[in-house]
Amino acid sequence: MSLKIGIILGSTREGRVSSSVGDWVLNKAVNRDDVTYEIVDIKAFDLPFLGTTKDMTQIMKWNQKLGELDGFVFIVSEYNHSISGALKNALDLAKDVWVNKPAGIVSYGSAGGARAAEHLRGILSELQVPSVRSHILLSLFDDFKEYSTFAPRDIHTANLDMLFTQTENWAKALKPLRPQPIS
Repeated sequence: MSLKIGIILGSTREGRVSSSVGDWVLNKAVNRDDVTYEIVDIKAFDLPFLGTTKDMTQIMKWNQKLGELDGFVFIVSEYNHSISGALKNALDLAKDVWVNKPAGIVSYGSAGGARAAEHLRGILSELQVPSVRSHILLSLFDDFKEYSTFAPRDIHTANLDMLFTQTENWAKALKPLRPQPIS
């Protein structure tokens, strides 16, 4: 059973490091069996804020992309002890396409992004997205040179492999519960 897992970049701000973290995750995932990982950058979708427009074009594109995926790895930066507003908005602009698709979390911040990850878990739970136990916490002090250039410690590689395995196992187990696209 082939799976597609989206690596969701959860920051849209200028100067963000989520792209570097996402590229690292993608690079570590390239040799996984029967699984394709891809970067899904919410910034590229130019999503409107929920309820601010009647034009559904970008929202429909976002939902279509999510509908193609079997699971997610969220790259989560911590903003004021929580997730970014852009990520919360992106989560809110979709509903059914999240259901029964698992998520791994890779977070970063001064406290490893732990508080943002915990907020994200609550939101994912409401969207019926099970989050896996393994979690990568990247410290701005230890995994980034001068707080901006991503240089992860080797310890994260084994943990990331566990995150991949757990996400893939849940995606396989939950796939029969999701509506299958009409061929």
